[in-house]
Amino acid sequence: MMNVGPSGFNNAPVSRAFIVATGAFTVFFGIRDRANKLGVSYQDIFQKMQMWKLIPAIFAFSSTPELIFGLYLLYYFRIFERQIGSNKFLVFSLFSTIVSMVLQVLTLAVVNVPSSNLVSSGPYAVIFALFVPFFFDIPVSTRFRVLGISFSDKSFIYLAGLQLLLSSWKRSILPGICGILAGSLYRLNVFRIRKAKFPAPISSFFSRLPGLSTGSARVSPTRNVVGNIPSFASHQRNHTSVPSTVEPSEESVATLVSMGFDRNSARQALAQARNDVNTATNILLEAQSH
Repeated sequence: MMNVGPSGFNNAPVSRAFIVATGAFTVFFGIRDRANKLGVSYQDIFQKMQMWKLIPAIFAFSSTPELIFGLYLLYYFRIFERQIGSNKFLVFSLFSTIVSMVLQVLTLAVVNVPSSNLVSSGPYAVIFALFVPFFFDIPVSTRFRVLGISFSDKSFIYLAGLQLLLSSWKRSILPGICGILAGSLYRLNVFRIRKAKFPAPISSFFSRLPGLSTGSARVSPTRNVVGNIPSFASHQRNHTSVPSTVEPSEESVATLVSMGFDRNSARQALAQARNDVNTATNILLEAQSH
């Protein structure tokens, strides 16, 4: 299994808030025995005009298996918040949720099936949108074979995602696909969304929320979750001609390992980059491209 860096929610307050909200909403509606009524349908939106259903539909899962796999994936994908920073991760999450919800509503309008709970509730949008950068930006560090079938250390995450996607069959497939489409649109930078940022007070609000500890150490944001990696050539001149004697910090090594890089390679890259995580990331990516 891939190392995802430091444990807990260090430098991932938005992920922490999302996980807490998801767990709280799911438990609340489960206790009130209303979990099976959380799904959104054509009838709810276009006939009963129950727009309030869109709010719990964003957070609350309708079953325990969905909650288990969903929280696991949300916790794992906190690595992307550490890489791009909480502000951009918040933009990514909001954009993915809105776009996915619009796509789901449009699909319901086209299908026009007045059945209840056609679409599962829960943070499918954010989870499956994050599979887009996971596929493109997290490299495979190890491969192995089981019964003649080839697997990688990323296979476990894909299997968890597949389980979540098929957890409610038709009801969960639609929001999962819409989430992937939303993540792809973010990657394509539609409406120049990757340049968008929230005001600092909004993004810092999550770090002030009480609850799980975010840790004391800070990790510098690394590469963008959707690519857009700074040019390696611009740093190469500064770090290849002068030998470095800086000892790589364990925190920086853990950050690179959480992105899927080998620990020894991460140490070498950090030594060459004088413990600069951004530059070390570019060095590792450049090496993989050859």
